[in-house]
Amino acid sequence: MQSAPGTAQPVQPVQPERTVQPERTGRTGRYAAVDLGASSGRVVVAEIGPDTLDLREVHRFANVPVRAGGTLYWDILRIYRGVLDGLRAAGPVDGIGIDSWAVDYGLLDGDGALLGNPVHYRDARTERTASRVPFEELYARTGIARQPFNTIHQLAAEPRLASAATLLLIPDLIAYWLTGRVGAELTNASTTQLLDARTREWDTVLTGGLGPAAGILPPIRRPGEVVGPLAPEVASELGLSPDTRVIAVGSHDTASAVAGVPAESERFAYISCGTWSLVGVELDQPMISEAGRRANFTNEAGIDGTVRYLRNVTGLWLLQECVRTWESEKPPPGAEVPGGRVDLEELLRQAALEEPFRSVVDADDPVFHPPGDMPGRIAGFCRRAGRPVPETRAQIVRCVIDSLALAHRAAVEDARRLTGRAVDTIHIVGGGSRNALLCRLTADACGLPVVAGPVEATSIGNVLVQARADGVVSGTLADLRALIRRTQHLERYEPRSGSGTSPAAPGARTSPAPDRSASPRPSAAPSAP
Repeated sequence: MQSAPGTAQPVQPVQPERTVQPERTGRTGRYAAVDLGASSGRVVVAEIGPDTLDLREVHRFANVPVRAGGTLYWDILRIYRGVLDGLRAAGPVDGIGIDSWAVDYGLLDGDGALLGNPVHYRDARTERTASRVPFEELYARTGIARQPFNTIHQLAAEPRLASAATLLLIPDLIAYWLTGRVGAELTNASTTQLLDARTREWDTVLTGGLGPAAGILPPIRRPGEVVGPLAPEVASELGLSPDTRVIAVGSHDTASAVAGVPAESERFAYISCGTWSLVGVELDQPMISEAGRRANFTNEAGIDGTVRYLRNVTGLWLLQECVRTWESEKPPPGAEVPGGRVDLEELLRQAALEEPFRSVVDADDPVFHPPGDMPGRIAGFCRRAGRPVPETRAQIVRCVIDSLALAHRAAVEDARRLTGRAVDTIHIVGGGSRNALLCRLTADACGLPVVAGPVEATSIGNVLVQARADGVVSGTLADLRALIRRTQHLERYEPRSGSGTSPAAPGARTSPAPDRSASPRPSAAPSAP
């Protein structure tokens, strides 16, 4: 039954998930975080103790998709080889945790062999399919926002289901090859749109739609559970002890990133900022309402029974594409601006001196989603909106940063409005926390202090869940965050006088948000599943 707009559907309380914590020993542990991104993967090693949290990247490798026969695939064996090389470089560790992007999967046959390469979420196959379950019902059951690449839609276009015995999401597939154990880690499983938001188990009504293939989904495992020791042949190949354990973490990278937010209280919003900005608040229960559905807010599982109530909005993609365009340009003879490498730090310094809000755009407008001439599209948007057209690179950068700050403000305001949650601090983690201008203007636009950092929030969340499961640290998520505050460098940006009164971008989402859930982003758009 559908709720009235703006009201939350009644839900049965989710019982807090409590992992039995070993008694803290006072020793220092050494843990490897395998962090897989859409363009690269890496292995980070952390030394952790009650007052120690030191990280070091030991290996990085490219993640290059491959198109074959008209289908876009992940080169999963290349990814796995990069993981093995990274773990070999890491040396002896007390635990290994794996996180990655969401929704994509590998299929195994009855003998445990992989049935071909996993298909990339950007492949166009889901454009030709649709779930038999109306989206309103999907959202009511799962709390997951509409995305055309969600696993439920991919499976509707999957020709290999009849031959499959097991489905494993990407981190679970890597864990299976390392240990021989199968399972589906909760935080990533929640993004499939096949998990019941209330029980946090597979939704039998939705999985029943898979027909005879419904049995391919493995049991759910929680962050902090031990997946298993390395398989003997894997341990031998890596030169590691066969007692080395793989430990389930927040295997959706955003779940680990939010666990790595150094919040002091519950009154915070977070922005995990990179190519996309994942903006939201942390809840104890799912918030499933018609207003949330229309605003495209999603309820993803977090660490310790929390809910990541967030919206995926455009992040630094606009700036990245501008830089890529400028670096690829061949300047005309005698031009003052040379081609080649762009000094982004210098451009940001110049942008800080430009007139604020002279030119702003709706960062989430579909015109900006595909790659290409971003400076030209920004100029075209401003021209159509009757705004001054940015002419210099510094003006374009200022336009981008102003627009992202406004998009952050809109998402934070919507999160507060939809949940009733008070917010007194905004935490920006990930690569965007290094962008001082963006952090400062986000504080000004929201009228709230911004705490920037850590940059390595995803790896930090990954290794801290391992260390707690191992007894090196103990306590609640709040205790883990206190360790981050004691050990990591953070920057604080206070809103300046008169902040929070900046104009909204033309067409930008402000409360109440228009319903974009019926118009998913085109498959060519970059996305953060």
